[in-house]
Amino acid sequence: MTQSSTEKSSASLRYRRVLLKISGEALMGSGQYGIDNETVSRIANEIKDAKELGAEICLVIGGGNIFRGVSPAAQGMERASADYMGMLATVMNALAVQNALERIGLYTRVLSAIEMTAICEPYIRRRALRHMEKGRIVIFAAGTGNPFFTTDTAAALRAAEMGCDALLKGTQVDGVYSADPKLDPDAERFEHLSYHEVLMRDLKVMDQAAISLTRESDIPIVVFPIGVGGGVVGALTGEGASTVISDQKP
Repeated sequence: MTQSSTEKSSASLRYRRVLLKISGEALMGSGQYGIDNETVSRIANEIKDAKELGAEICLVIGGGNIFRGVSPAAQGMERASADYMGMLATVMNALAVQNALERIGLYTRVLSAIEMTAICEPYIRRRALRHMEKGRIVIFAAGTGNPFFTTDTAAALRAAEMGCDALLKGTQVDGVYSADPKLDPDAERFEHLSYHEVLMRDLKVMDQAAISLTRESDIPIVVFPIGVGGGVVGALTGEGASTVISDQKP
């Protein structure tokens, strides 16, 4: 892609620098556990398409496909220990996505909130910003590095630290509903919500700490379907199915 075409494509983006939040479950594909390489490769190509439009992208990936601190598998464990195990799961997912991105020619760095220098860099804000300025994809692993905080909260925190224009949350449905549309056929779908509405309606989009942090930082949340082709690009350009959570009126 030439410089002029990149500039033209970048002009069509609604958001230029974004943090993409992907759940660990999104990496399972049709499986019940672990990582499906075909699914990871598809998501990597979606990220490449977005990158070629001129977007600056960083990621936070959950660990629920391997281990979650509040899952039934963690029952009987000390919560802090279980959460640390969940953080290690996010590192495994980050390395899998890094591998898929690098196979298709994207320069990528994994930065972990828990130091493990043999496999990834420690999280240092200025280093992460420098990687993004150089055009690299940055994957933030190990959540915030603290127990009792979700990867949603980590995503909101990193989005604020990186000065992102939006937080894109990939889900299994095409936006935010009043109830689970798979269980309730009468669930109402929203095109736009304010942060206050999400909190007052107790909508299970992200945890309340994440919603509050994005609100304080004035970072829109764009909820879109990660399993649909072109979902990431659609969320970036505003042309795809999504729900926007922001105090700015559409």
